[in-house]
Amino acid sequence: MYKYPTIFFLLALSIWSCSKDEKPIVITPNDYNNAVDKVTEVIIHDIFSPPVASRIYAYSNIAAYEVLVQKNKDYKSLAGKLTDLKPAPQASADAPVNYDLAALIAQMEIAKTLIFSEDKITALRDSLYTSWEKQNPTELSASKEYGLKVADHIKSWMDGDMYKQTRTMPKFSVNPDNPSRWQPTPPAYMDGIEPHWMKIRPFVIDSASQFKPLPPPEFSMEKDSEFYKQLIEVYDVRNAMTSEGDDSEKIAIAQFWDCNPYVSTHKGHLMFATKKITPGGHWIGIVKIATQKTNSNLMETVHAYTKTSIALFDGFISCWDEKYRSNLIRPETLINQYIDDSWAPVLQTPPFPEYSSGHSVVSGAAAEVLTQIYGDDFSFEDDTEVAYGLPVRNFTSFRTASSEAAMSRLYGGIHYRAAIEEGLKQGRQIGDYIVKNLNLKTDTAQAAN
Repeated sequence: MYKYPTIFFLLALSIWSCSKDEKPIVITPNDYNNAVDKVTEVIIHDIFSPPVASRIYAYSNIAAYEVLVQKNKDYKSLAGKLTDLKPAPQASADAPVNYDLAALIAQMEIAKTLIFSEDKITALRDSLYTSWEKQNPTELSASKEYGLKVADHIKSWMDGDMYKQTRTMPKFSVNPDNPSRWQPTPPAYMDGIEPHWMKIRPFVIDSASQFKPLPPPEFSMEKDSEFYKQLIEVYDVRNAMTSEGDDSEKIAIAQFWDCNPYVSTHKGHLMFATKKITPGGHWIGIVKIATQKTNSNLMETVHAYTKTSIALFDGFISCWDEKYRSNLIRPETLINQYIDDSWAPVLQTPPFPEYSSGHSVVSGAAAEVLTQIYGDDFSFEDDTEVAYGLPVRNFTSFRTASSEAAMSRLYGGIHYRAAIEEGLKQGRQIGDYIVKNLNLKTDTAQAAN
């Protein structure tokens, strides 16, 4: 008569023993930093353009944020705040979901979807799955199910942003008969990249043209014109540069903020790419520095990444809208044609029209968001470029860093002053708009601060 009760007792004891050995899986801010670093690594490897890179960062971080916000009452969902984004699905009430774990899974799933070298993200994910499976298979299963459900929700929303449609749109047509219009630049003479990026759906700004900058100075090769004066300034600044004194600092600044993933090197008949971080990737690296310096928890870390990547994404849409509207020729082209055919800038000119400066715009936008989060007196050591052979630079604030990033384009010889100054204004206006219209802290959390 005791046969079956004994079996049931042993089965219950076995289940209890297994669950006793299963400890909650802990996801740290550093785990998330490592996942974002992997995304940056793949973006560099796959040579994604700066606008496309901003899209990869944004959607992957948004996916993680929308998972974490389900359990954190100090932050608000992005649903209803970003264009067309609906509330994420809820987890089953009785499912043992670890939201931190689910957030990281969602981030990796979206990142894997958006890059070419899926195997690199998959290898990281699978190594983590192996570790987590040993720790707590029950929690991993439930968290994976929920994380992938949110990722599917983000994918569905993502598919409506016009990106796929722009992949089949025509290349940019160069007008060689108009001396003011952009022409491909040496050494690779690449086509203009992403000429239809202004058609991509923005997140917070209401349209690509909402923050349209002032037009550039009217094109003129008359020596007393404003345009010609700015052209000659680029020429003179470069010619005055040496490896000593103040000019060596200008060279260092130009190289530090280069962030051109399209740099190509020629040796004889061979040409190969020197892979570099994008402007957005540099600012994502600064987010990591800020979160580590402040010992941010996971929610705070993901919040900073997400809000900054949203600013970068909208910044590129706004900037590219102006680039292909004004379609302005680069300094290098005019200097080689009319002034000095042997002149070369410090930096390699990137393959798209000149006005406004992309780095100026996105640096201004990112700096405003980070200033809102961490304050205007946040000093930091920027070691983002150490991996690419460049030394650390120190900044007293995010805005100071953005100003230097903008001026680096003049020192580098790739932009006129107007593109830099108006681009920085454009970016700061975008960043300020996002700060005012995307407040993600709840009233209770703000009162506590």
